[in-house]
Amino acid sequence: MTSRTVTLLDVARAAGVSKSTASDALQGSGRVAEATRDRVRAVAEGLGYRPNSAARRLRRASTGAVGLHLPATATRLDYYMNLAFGAVERAQEDGLDVVLLASSGTAGGRIASRVDGLLVIDPEAGDSAVPALLDAGVPVVTGERYLGPAAGPSAAVVCDNAASLTALLDHVTERGARRPALLAPAGSSAWATALRSTARAWGLAHGVEVALRTVPFAATPGEAEATARELLAAHPAVDAVISAPDGSAPGVLRAAAALGRTVGARDGSEDSTRGAPLGDAPLRGGLLVASCVDGAATRGAQPPVTAVDLRPAAYGRACAELLCDILADRAAPDTVRLHAWTLETRASTGSPS
Repeated sequence: MTSRTVTLLDVARAAGVSKSTASDALQGSGRVAEATRDRVRAVAEGLGYRPNSAARRLRRASTGAVGLHLPATATRLDYYMNLAFGAVERAQEDGLDVVLLASSGTAGGRIASRVDGLLVIDPEAGDSAVPALLDAGVPVVTGERYLGPAAGPSAAVVCDNAASLTALLDHVTERGARRPALLAPAGSSAWATALRSTARAWGLAHGVEVALRTVPFAATPGEAEATARELLAAHPAVDAVISAPDGSAPGVLRAAAALGRTVGARDGSEDSTRGAPLGDAPLRGGLLVASCVDGAATRGAQPPVTAVDLRPAAYGRACAELLCDILADRAAPDTVRLHAWTLETRASTGSPS
């Protein structure tokens, strides 16, 4: 039996329940015992059952599509392209298409007539398009919290950005850095705001001032290079630079090379670039480089750059999954879910790749 031939009646018979109970169990509605709901869903999955998306849309007068709003700079960032692919893949599993919305936004009423729900990724409190999106009259899931005033409830998938930057700062300190710096993103997104405040809080907690420079949210390698050169020239004692924007870290590597700083090394030798531990010894002339966002640029740099892997494709899937769950009444419209990240240590901080 294939997914094309399996019907709701097949599922009901195999699970030993009525057709209406099977329907309620799969849609998360009705008064169905949790054990029964789990059994019906397990049977449906085992049989390869897929609901008739056209009929489902007709019953709920849906458009069969969800909207995706990305930051205006997204088209040139590897992170957002991977996130979008993940969201599309997951939405299609529920029979939903994804409509990419113009960065300038659309009137809320027009959006509501075109989509069943909205994904709004990294919303800026200062973005004039966001309030209309949040007030469009359809369920909304934000990728990271919206820090501006919101008209109604919205769900969110969030990363612990304070923890990820803390992990980077702790890591470069463990590798010998004593004067870290952060090229922090500008703007009023939750991510940018969390990184700036965390750098200050970490510095206060450790009795060390984290040198802070603000760069554009989607800073290019050239912009990061110019800022890093100014920073390192003005503060030669800085021995670790964490560059936040996606794809900007290679610019910091170029700045270090121009100033004669050996990336990943403690004293200009090659010991630490071969992975020898720095221990608690301070750096002497070397520079550690890391990034708040992993991607092709950090993995392919020379040396490869230590970075936080935010798992963007999985993040996009998680955002779309939450929206699908809300549309199917499997989750409340103000649900918040946590997305996990990992720290990838590489040669730019004297760590083995």
